[in-house]
Amino acid sequence: MPALIALLLLVLDQWTKHLIMTAENLSFGGQIEVIPGFFSIVHVRNPGAAWGILANRTGFLALLSAVVLITLVIGFQRFVGGWTERAWAMSLIMGGIAGNLIDRVAYGAVVDFLNFTFGSYQFPAFNVADSAICVGVTIYVVSTFLRPEGDANRPAATT
Repeated sequence: MPALIALLLLVLDQWTKHLIMTAENLSFGGQIEVIPGFFSIVHVRNPGAAWGILANRTGFLALLSAVVLITLVIGFQRFVGGWTERAWAMSLIMGGIAGNLIDRVAYGAVVDFLNFTFGSYQFPAFNVADSAICVGVTIYVVSTFLRPEGDANRPAATT
């Protein structure tokens, strides 16, 4: 089931990016205001990581993404530890990493399109993969606080 969740997320991410890149009324750098002064759909490319960190280091970021993705796949059971919410979290994280990795390899940058403005602050544009990674990491972190390693309710580990 986790692989299916990751795959469905990857498909959703790539489909939404395809819609943005092929929209006739949304050229590269364009914008469609959905909720004036708050939410817009844009077409931008991020050559870096979150908030443009490591901009123009696409090869390094692609390699790092691939290594992290492979590590998560190989260590999936160890990271999940039998907890359902951690399996969901890891599925979201892996699907998100894969989606952005495809962009880095195919386009040399990540396609972003969700843009929010809060007063005079414009939050950096993001995409479905970014959202999945953030939600997955949040679920995983909360789970580690709610279910510490010594929890008596934890299922027995299998080797």
